[in-house]
Amino acid sequence: MCGRYHLKRAPYEVVDGFTIRNPSHPNFGPRYNVAPTDLMPVVRLNPQTKLRSLDILRWGLVPLWAKDLSIGAKFINARAETIATSGVFQEALMRRRALVPADGFYEWQKIGADRQPYGIGLADGSMFAFAGLWENWRDPKTGEWIRTYTIITTAANELLAPIHNRMPVILPHAAFGAWLGEVEAAPEDLCAMLKPFPPKLMTCWPVSKAVGNVRNDYPELVDRIAL
Repeated sequence: MCGRYHLKRAPYEVVDGFTIRNPSHPNFGPRYNVAPTDLMPVVRLNPQTKLRSLDILRWGLVPLWAKDLSIGAKFINARAETIATSGVFQEALMRRRALVPADGFYEWQKIGADRQPYGIGLADGSMFAFAGLWENWRDPKTGEWIRTYTIITTAANELLAPIHNRMPVILPHAAFGAWLGEVEAAPEDLCAMLKPFPPKLMTCWPVSKAVGNVRNDYPELVDRIAL
């Protein structure tokens, strides 16, 4: 699974890095310990303008039929192997795909009764995108429309397998257009994108156990520690 990540880039870096074209975009600060239910920037394709839009969505996909927001905690991730047939994710896969900007993510390795967190990112330190899905949900009490998202996961690559058996899907830049819907792609082509990222292009390092507390959100969480 992917339950924590970080994005420390300034808004203009995300806008430039993902070629955002909407006339106005949200402001946001650096985050070093993003957790489920947090509000984070997500890249989508505007269905009217056909341009990329950067918007703030809530992490944890809430299906249209849900009675309340709490179900989103169950759907922070979507398994690549089953989304094409899932009643929760199937329609979003075809109509509401997204890119989730990130600098890195965290995963925990079980060591006996203990768990050691690791930071994981690209070897060159660059920003990247998780493959995501988004959904609209209307609060029956207030009538407010709330947009939520999930991060797709797949089997771990050789680098991450010793830490955890799953990893988030990281899309290469060449796949951004098809994933967002700028170019037409068949369902089988979309599913073919959801594979482990090449391990030689990634790196991982041990980080402080303080990242396990969602209240902690500061730059040192990303730093390498000695084991």
